Parts: sequence; C-alpha cells; structure tokens
Amino acid sequence: MTTEYDFWLFDLDGTLVDIEPEYPRKVMGAVGDRLGVEFTDRESDALWYGFGGTRSEYLKERDIEQAEFWRLFHEEEDPVARAEATYLYDDAERFFAELDAPAGLVTHCQQYLTEPVLDHLDIADWFETVICCDDDIGWKPDPRPVQTAMRDMNVAHNGHSGVLAGDNPSDIGAAWNAGLDGVHVSRRPASETGRCVRGDRRVSSLLDLS
Repeated sequence: MTTEYDFWLFDLDGTLVDIEPEYPRKVMGAVGDRLGVEFTDRESDALWYGFGGTRSEYLKERDIEQAEFWRLFHEEEDPVARAEATYLYDDAERFFAELDAPAGLVTHCQQYLTEPVLDHLDIADWFETVICCDDDIGWKPDPRPVQTAMRDMNVAHNGHSGVLAGDNPSDIGAAWNAGLDGVHVSRRPASETGRCVRGDRRVSSLLDLS
C-alpha cells in the first residue's frame, strides 16, 4: 500500500506515538483540582484521547467551560515532562524505515509540545513539514491544516495522490475534506474508546499498510 500514494500525512498522538498513562492522569488531576472537580482515571483518559465522543460534549456534561479547561490544561502541561513520558510505537519506526515517499505531520498537539517530543524521540527528520493546528490554521476535520501541509510539500492540486493516517474520527474527516484517503489507525479496541471509526481502511499497526 505504501506505493499507492505519492505522499503520506500522519497524526501524531495515538498514531505514531503515545504517552505513559501516569502523565496525562497527573495533568488532568491538576486541572481538576483547579476547577474544583475530580476526574477518575477513566475520565482523564477519555479527555486526553477524546474517547466516548467529543471533548466539548464531555466537558459540557460536567459544566466546565471549554476555554477555561484548555487554558488550565496548557498551563499545567510541561513540555519536557511530556516529551520524556512519550514513546514511539515500534511499528511506526519500522514503517518509516521502509517508506519511500515524502511524509508530513498534522497534529492538534501545540508547537511548544510537539517540538520537544520530536526532538526527544529523534524523529523530526521523518517529516517534510509539521503542521500544529490552531485557531488561525484550523482544527481537524477542517481541511485547512491538511491543505497547508500539502502546499508545504508541493503536492497540492497537481495530481498527486495522498493519504492521511490517524487514530481519531477528525483525522479521517480532515483527509476526506481535503480530498485524500483516510486510514484509521485503531490502537485501542472500540469497547475502550466508545467508538468505531469508518475510514478507507482500518489497521491496528502501520505495518499492515506495507
């Protein structure tokens, strides 16, 4: 399958890398303390990964203002600690070793967090471009971040065939909205995430795409 496309785009968290569970639970615990609420481990995981529906809906159920939650979340995040708690999936390393096509990264992870992770894992040179979504560039499933990456890679609107692989429904939506194929990388069972994502293809390992 790797030869079917002229270029590849990837999500980061939950697709190429993941994080030791103690870190997000610690961050969510600190945020909960400042909000005056207590998050269980399950709730912390759901907020971190977006399990069981959108985070905005989940926060609304807890009467938590979304903007305030994310403000506190980013204040509690420690880029160095996060990078040190992040690990690379073994299949991702093996996949990229065999990939003979340009690759880019389109992530909701903010730049001040993304760069330390890429540096810590020594994978920054895997990507021709790294797009960190924000309010100006847009958030997946908005196609604009994907389109920006495609322009950076000189593969936009010129007949190139591409694909975006990610673990979240917003990744598939962004791929389709930008005219790309979408591969759902299903690292966790639907019974845990509370959702079944439809894409052009579903895999549990990137090696299934080789």
